[in-house]
Amino acid sequence: MDSVLIVGFEDYHAQAQALCAALQLDYQEIRLHGFPDGESLVQVPVDLPAHVVLVRSLNQPNNKLIELLLSVSALRRHGARRITLVAPYLCYMRQDAENHPGEAVSQQVIGQLLADSFDDVITVDPHLHRVRRLVQAIPARHALAVTAAGEIGQFLKQKYTDGLLVGPDCESEQWVSEIATAVGFSYAVANKVRSGDKQVAVSLPERDYAGQHAILIDDMASTGRTLAQAAEKLLQGGARQVDAVVTHPLFCSDAEQVIRQSGVTHIWSTDSIAHSTNAISMANVLADALRQIT
Repeated sequence: MDSVLIVGFEDYHAQAQALCAALQLDYQEIRLHGFPDGESLVQVPVDLPAHVVLVRSLNQPNNKLIELLLSVSALRRHGARRITLVAPYLCYMRQDAENHPGEAVSQQVIGQLLADSFDDVITVDPHLHRVRRLVQAIPARHALAVTAAGEIGQFLKQKYTDGLLVGPDCESEQWVSEIATAVGFSYAVANKVRSGDKQVAVSLPERDYAGQHAILIDDMASTGRTLAQAAEKLLQGGARQVDAVVTHPLFCSDAEQVIRQSGVTHIWSTDSIAHSTNAISMANVLADALRQIT
């Protein structure tokens, strides 16, 4: 990967540096200034190589998307002919249909925006529903989704000798089953009915949970209510301990507090989003993905 430069923003500095170390590439930071009226000024490095990799996770996305567009324009003006976006967490992927008349289909809008701006997009376990391949949501030259399952599995092997992996809803089954098979643990998947942003009802499948060390596995924690309810049900069913491992630690508002108050002992996450629970680096997985497309 000669003549490639990685650039990023201060809010994702440590993860970008880890990616640089894995690839033995140089890193430069985009300078960002916020004006009192909410507008952003970005200043990119100059004298660029032909290929630039921009690293930034897109949680809290609205300002970040504008800053990405400004950055891409400046990068191309200063010599970048190919720009790859590495966004470990990818925003606006859930709304893939007009569920109620008049709703914007954000996946299509943001997906096309990213495809028009970047030559390649790499992300981790995107929250897709009715589409199965990332290129269907982001029609870029390369749209590559990698998974955190392998890294989570290695982490679990180091932390635990045994355990029951539990997916808090049917959407988590793909990750839970893959990780359980890799590490040799048993697993179960709960059922969830959502009635609002913070209103969920979780039910566990019939089985003996008494004395079990349960480890909740989910692709992301947003409000925390699903994980909290699942943890409470497990403890009520006799589980001796409940921990949680999540790929994308969004932890909006009081989410982390809610999860901990439900009885979860440990919360671990990947560094797809910078958070105090980060324990699993995605640098090597993302480095492998970049090698695939260059």
